[in-house]
Amino acid sequence: MARISPRSRTLETLPYRIELAGAADDERRILARAMTLQLARAIFRAASEEHPDARITLRRGNRILGNSEPKMAPGASSARAGR
Repeated sequence: MARISPRSRTLETLPYRIELAGAADDERRILARAMTLQLARAIFRAASEEHPDARITLRRGNRILGNSEPKMAPGASSARAGR
């Protein structure tokens, strides 16, 4: 039986997650966890600035509280641009 360290159990109880989305929607990397919404939003803003070309998501459980859109370079075309 695998043992879970007290530290990892504590991290999983933090309610807010800031995630970096991969190429596929099901690929997500947790960048940070936070106890308060105020701290989670600050981390979300910083992550969005650090990764301007990526989709960053702020979640509490399965609920999405914030979602950044990747920034497009000027003059770049995309399938989304026509929407």
